[in-house]
Amino acid sequence: MGADIQEQEDELLALHSIFGSDEFLRDESKFAGELRVCVELPSAFTVALKEGETLSQYEISFLPPLLLTFGLPEDYPSSSPPSFTLTCSWLTHSQLSALSAQLTDLFKATRGAVVLFSWVQFLKEDALRFLDINTLLELPSGDSSTQNCSQDSLDVALSKPKNNKHTPTTAPADTQSLDLSALALEAEQTLQTSEIKAGCQDDQPKQTSQEDFLNEGSVLLPSSSSGPPDESKQGAAALPREPPQNGDQTLSGFSLTPSQALLSQILIYDAAQQQKQFAATVFDCGVCFQGFLGLDCVQLPECGHIFCRACLSHFCKLQIREGSVQGVTCPEADCEAAPTPAQVKSLVGEELFSRYDRLLLQKTLDCMPDVVYCPRHSCGSPVIWDRSGTAAMCTVCAFAFCVICKKTYHGTEACQGKKKIVTENDAQQPTAGLPQSEEGLKALWDDYTSGSKQRKKLLESRYGRKTLLGGVVDCLSEGWVAINSKNCPCCFSRIQKDGGCNVMMCSRCGRMFCWSCLTKLSSHGDGHFDDGACTRYT
Repeated sequence: MGADIQEQEDELLALHSIFGSDEFLRDESKFAGELRVCVELPSAFTVALKEGETLSQYEISFLPPLLLTFGLPEDYPSSSPPSFTLTCSWLTHSQLSALSAQLTDLFKATRGAVVLFSWVQFLKEDALRFLDINTLLELPSGDSSTQNCSQDSLDVALSKPKNNKHTPTTAPADTQSLDLSALALEAEQTLQTSEIKAGCQDDQPKQTSQEDFLNEGSVLLPSSSSGPPDESKQGAAALPREPPQNGDQTLSGFSLTPSQALLSQILIYDAAQQQKQFAATVFDCGVCFQGFLGLDCVQLPECGHIFCRACLSHFCKLQIREGSVQGVTCPEADCEAAPTPAQVKSLVGEELFSRYDRLLLQKTLDCMPDVVYCPRHSCGSPVIWDRSGTAAMCTVCAFAFCVICKKTYHGTEACQGKKKIVTENDAQQPTAGLPQSEEGLKALWDDYTSGSKQRKKLLESRYGRKTLLGGVVDCLSEGWVAINSKNCPCCFSRIQKDGGCNVMMCSRCGRMFCWSCLTKLSSHGDGHFDDGACTRYT
């Protein structure tokens, strides 16, 4: 008996040194504990769920662990096997029964030797092959997430937590996605898993009603000897666990069928484990080419390129400060993928992200041909207008205006031309009238800007300082813009051509067009210049 106790203590110490705290938990009050065993999946492993005519398939790399809860009797390993409970959410009762029987056979094959580590290795490496699960795990699609394992039709117990109120989990600012570990834990608590409990002695099967099964969530394995099971002798090592309650299946506030909840649990756990694996792996940054742990890196989901957080943060901040929201893309050459808004927010902070969000919205609105802006300086809100007419109504300030001249809507009348700088009221004032031609205005402006202080005072007394600095400059600017620029045929923005061929691209909406005739082009030239109506170069 003393030799058995020593071997048990040595085995538990060995398990503690081999496995981490997230895999092995010992009950210090007795020779018992829990082992979480993650099965090894082959490449391209797929989980599938078919509901009606809908087939959902997902390729995963991790499955939720099997929970092996064990207790070591006093005569283990010399005579009795460990008492254990095998729990899993994605296996049926019949599959768990087969695994439990195999674990018992492994002990019989090695009677007299400790067996817990061998059990863990079998469950990790050979469980799927033993159950004939190769590269596809088909989830049951009925109202129950398990199949019958006996004539008693044992159903999986589905429960909801005692506190049915869902508290949203807020991810820290430096994370790239949701707190998947918390969601995985919630999903695991939400689903009542299948449990198979095996004793260290051969006992008759316990008659368990469906109500008892729903409350306990476990069933005793059938065995051969007579007599009721002696729980005290078995020493079942069930660590403290809250009993489940019956109710509707819920996950994060959504109503799910049992099969959907099981699939959600598997996918959330897989995503959490992949994120954990990424954080512990070393990657080379695509910008500085230095090695960093994944915890300090960001992977763009659209293209998969990985950069260190410092480089990508500096790149995004530079683009946003310069107002180039289109430049907030993957730094890799010839890659047009972009980080997600959540990634941008974690990289640049709240203030710059607000600017990024505003500029991105502005850029999107500018690219919409049916969006104009309210001409009132106190408003400037975007307005959607019917392109069949020229009228638009601002929904913010209720100002009706013409989309062409940006003045108060004038119906079917033609837009008014530029107002004369000298009005009748101005003619009654002692100041002299301004030249009406553009050449005269330009000469006056040159005289004013290049003259001495006395000359400037003379001109200001003749025309008025406000008139010279306001009206003349505005008139010359409007005239220059009218002569040296044209409207984009798509978004009507004013565009200046300062050289090159007649194939132009609007910097606001990105539309290509011919500078000579303003015809929209689908590509560079597009055969437009072949007919001779317009020339590529002028």
